[in-house]
Amino acid sequence: MAFTCLLDANVLYPPSLRDVLLSLAATDLFRARWTSRIQDEWFNVATAAKPELAQRLRRTRADMEEAVPDANVSGYEGLIETLTLPDPDDRHVLAAAIVGRADVIVTANLRDFPAAALAPFSIEVQHPDEFIAHVLTLAPSLALAAIREMRERLRNPPYTPDEFIALLARVGLPLTVGILRASIGLI
Repeated sequence: MAFTCLLDANVLYPPSLRDVLLSLAATDLFRARWTSRIQDEWFNVATAAKPELAQRLRRTRADMEEAVPDANVSGYEGLIETLTLPDPDDRHVLAAAIVGRADVIVTANLRDFPAAALAPFSIEVQHPDEFIAHVLTLAPSLALAAIREMRERLRNPPYTPDEFIALLARVGLPLTVGILRASIGLI
């Protein structure tokens, strides 16, 4: 059975990171989860920076919900106040992970989710680079094929394998980049 991850808002934006995670989720190697609040967070960050993208990003959000119909976790709100984390604004993420039965929270904010706070719930935290690298090693041919298909869907602009790897390097995925470079002929 595939494991379950809760995707924090900071891994759903930038778009290239979101696309990789969702493309890998489509392989069924893991189950992706999020909440409407997490969706609102990344959407608000993106549209604050570029308001002209609001309509396109609404479509992206709807596409995400359609692509992963069981991803949205609800019913976690009552748990938020009972949790303790360094940043109280992150408690909703942990609450959703608990209710969504996540094995791992994928976030760039590792320090906001200390192991001691997650251990009672048997939840781990992973940086998106560590998480993607792990998924790429679970079933390399399946995962690399999903990455290739994702890269080939990119049209504005299109990316060669080298350009795509450079894009992922810019969003801070050195482990992933190393694996993809070693398998460049497959992506």
